[in-house]
Amino acid sequence: MKLSIVGSGYVGTTIAACFADLGHDVVNVDIDEDIVDSINAGVAPIHEPGLDELVEQYAGNRLRATTDYDEILDTDATFLALPTPSNEDGSIGLGAMNAAAESLGETLSKKDGYHLVVTKSTVIPTTTEEVIAPRIEAASGKTVGEEFDIGMNPEFLREGTAVEDFLDPDKIVLGANTDRAHETLDAIFDPLVQRADDPAVIKTGIREAEMIKYANNAFLASKISLANDLANICKEFGVDSYEVLEAIGLDSRIGSAFLAAGLGWGGSCFPKDTAAIIAAARSRGYEPRLLQAAVDVNDQQPHRMLELLGDRFDPRGKRVAVLGLSFKPGTDDIRESRAIPLIDALLDAGADVVGYDPVAVESMREKFPSIEYTTTAADALAGADAALVATDWDEFAALDDEFDEMREPIVIDGRRIVTRRDGIDYESLV
Repeated sequence: MKLSIVGSGYVGTTIAACFADLGHDVVNVDIDEDIVDSINAGVAPIHEPGLDELVEQYAGNRLRATTDYDEILDTDATFLALPTPSNEDGSIGLGAMNAAAESLGETLSKKDGYHLVVTKSTVIPTTTEEVIAPRIEAASGKTVGEEFDIGMNPEFLREGTAVEDFLDPDKIVLGANTDRAHETLDAIFDPLVQRADDPAVIKTGIREAEMIKYANNAFLASKISLANDLANICKEFGVDSYEVLEAIGLDSRIGSAFLAAGLGWGGSCFPKDTAAIIAAARSRGYEPRLLQAAVDVNDQQPHRMLELLGDRFDPRGKRVAVLGLSFKPGTDDIRESRAIPLIDALLDAGADVVGYDPVAVESMREKFPSIEYTTTAADALAGADAALVATDWDEFAALDDEFDEMREPIVIDGRRIVTRRDGIDYESLV
């Protein structure tokens, strides 16, 4: 099929390249000429394992990019993959989505024949039907359910494994309110269903599809926070939390995934999505106490780490290395990284902060331009009075002699990845 993707960010570029890999003819539409030029040159505009290879393989063949919305006219369906950032109250910002819906509507006013519009971005239930669709109708002069249909296909892509997650998903959620829309979605995703390892295909309504994404992320975020809360209690009693969590994970009703206690969750999805669904619930008069508690527990974990450091010395004037700047390994994304509150608090306390990350240094430099950055973990540790491990990159597990170059070998491990040994004042956060 011929597909158009509006938005060439993390989600838009990934799904475009993956759809091309499934055999579809795909065009990315974006307002950023640099991103368009990058894709057309066969270079992925974001860091994501496996994506460079797909973009390089299909650019100029089944994958191209443009700033011209009229390219959509020759496609069968359009996916809206645009950012929905958090407002100050936690609700989602729909500025980019609204602008794209209006531009898409203006384009579809010139099209003869049927078209399917699919929301890929994470949006609160009712958004596709009550916000996006009316804007397309107003700009196109056409009626949803007649000349065009709308649908919702939430993404479940983890940064660092997004290509794998798309091409071998646990589930595919297809939300639509008409048989025609469901049939079109079936045709789009049939190559994936045939290739992947027996994914569950959930055919549902649009609002249900919108809510499934929020429910999915809210549950996982809450599971992590519960694991951290239990691990914090374990630490107070001198109990090995990892042994406890490993044991309860063997219960089929619980499962072992997302039970690795530590510094907490960050990134572009969990913080934004939990805040959005909390704000949405409050807008309807419901107070989501459990979800708010999950956020509160997550927010306290960096402070607990700093308390452990404070038990050893006043950080003022001390050199403190922060190992890991991205919110998780495998990505250069620093959005809501747990390293950010650590660095903020250390700077407020007068510490001399040095940061290291395999790929996220430049991203963090934009936020904290005044601190020192190094190109290796060893350089960050050399002469440091303490090291805080904020991200569980595999290379940190291999560190050993590098700690001997510290002025004071104090290591506080927020991810329990460093091997405890003699000669290091080591403490795990949990």
